Amino acid sequence: MVGAITLASAMVACGSNGDDAAAGGQDLGLMSAGTLRIGTLTDAPPNVYVKDGKFTGFDNDLITAVAAKLNLKPEFVGTDFSALLSQVNGGQFDLGSSSITITEARKKTVAFSNGYDFGYLGLNTTKDSGITSFDQLTGKRVVVVQGTVQGDYATGKNLNPVRVPNYNAALGQLKAGTADAWVSPAEIGEKMAKEQGGGTVILAAKELSDAPMAFAVAKNNDKLREVVNKALDEVIADGTWTKLVEQYYPGRAVPANFTPGSGSVKFTAPKA
Repeated sequence: MVGAITLASAMVACGSNGDDAAAGGQDLGLMSAGTLRIGTLTDAPPNVYVKDGKFTGFDNDLITAVAAKLNLKPEFVGTDFSALLSQVNGGQFDLGSSSITITEARKKTVAFSNGYDFGYLGLNTTKDSGITSFDQLTGKRVVVVQGTVQGDYATGKNLNPVRVPNYNAALGQLKAGTADAWVSPAEIGEKMAKEQGGGTVILAAKELSDAPMAFAVAKNNDKLREVVNKALDEVIADGTWTKLVEQYYPGRAVPANFTPGSGSVKFTAPKA
């Protein structure tokens, strides 16, 4: 089970344990002093996944760099995306890391850091499906991961999607022939198709999402959100953000209207 993969041996009791060592001794409202407990996914490369028993991917390596700036130890715990935001706001995690697109609906559950990435909607299908564009999905059996903006997109287009708990389940539906298409986060859908699709699953199309991705924190924890934003600007300014983009998304161009972080620091755009 996804939720069973964790670096912790037991759940840490909720609530702050006094002053934290990070950020000049501020009390950041962490579950355990000195540790940033992060809810994430295990099955969504290149963004968030487990490799050789270690949580990694663009998002998780970025939040690891942010935690280092704050003198905090990152502790990753696997969960399902459909539960992640409520778990963050409910105190099971200090922060959520999973290419979470900022939406007005999600702001009712959690607060967000500044945006650190942009993304594309992806259209995954099979080579022999004949589907090449999003406008061909009407009347097709479309699968989405529950709680995602891809699910919102499919619902908004009146596609009546089948909702599954995680990305592996979505890919599995395509491979088994029980779905005609999967509306995916394009980077994740493309990589999973190449690595796990057995040559039959492809990314047929993609389109730019109109909202940035960010880390999620509890709505009542402004101190943590503020120091995460500051540290995020620092890892953008020192080149870490650009280095990770080039590592995980080689050749991906940055849209002209996208600036990571607060927008107040200079950053070097990756080479397209």
